[in-house]
Amino acid sequence: MVLAANESMNLTSIDDPALAWTRHVLDSLSLVQVLADLPDGARVIDVGTGGGFPGIPLAIIFPKLKFTLLDATAKKIEFVRQAAQALGLTNVQAIASRAEALAHDRGTRLTGLAAKNAPVTPGRAPRQNAHREAYDLVIARAVGPMATLAELTIPFAKPPERESETPGGVVALIKGLKAGEELEAASKAIKLLGGFYEQTIPTPTGQLVLITKINPTNRIYPRADGEPKRSPLGIGSAQREEK
Repeated sequence: MVLAANESMNLTSIDDPALAWTRHVLDSLSLVQVLADLPDGARVIDVGTGGGFPGIPLAIIFPKLKFTLLDATAKKIEFVRQAAQALGLTNVQAIASRAEALAHDRGTRLTGLAAKNAPVTPGRAPRQNAHREAYDLVIARAVGPMATLAELTIPFAKPPERESETPGGVVALIKGLKAGEELEAASKAIKLLGGFYEQTIPTPTGQLVLITKINPTNRIYPRADGEPKRSPLGIGSAQREEK
């Protein structure tokens, strides 16, 4: 479906089927080890999903997890919706929006009986359909440098619950050979956004960088559309010019 749609829209630069299985599908499935321990009903958001990678392959394998596939390009999201429907994936929600905007969506405040019956989160008013700090796992692949990507992903991850041993959400980034270099440049941004670098896991197709949410993200992040790319957090102007 991706290769067929690619003839009329720019979903991927890879048009060889054998290469697409390795570069797209296998690369997406490198995240299986991260999703395997999530409980049924856990929420996962794929930031910058493009043609549905890694979200669609993972949604096929984990039908009891709830996936939100996010991309700023409406045509790509329409393809993702059609693909999910054709594949019978009822656990996929596709949203056309910029991450900078959706990561500020706190959902709708519940009142009355709905609020009374909602799960209780200490220190928080009950809400529904939130995206900010609402996900158990945030995933991204081939979206941009880690210093930029941190600001587009960490605000979606749940912080640890107050006065509870429940851990915060996890951000899992599929990166390449320069993961270590990117991580060093992004270290200040990760800390500023409430994240903590856990580990880097080698895979057959690249590397997985895992970041745990240990503190709530300041309400000013992410910044306005395009700002995380133009001026990555924690990187001075001289460093940006070098990159």
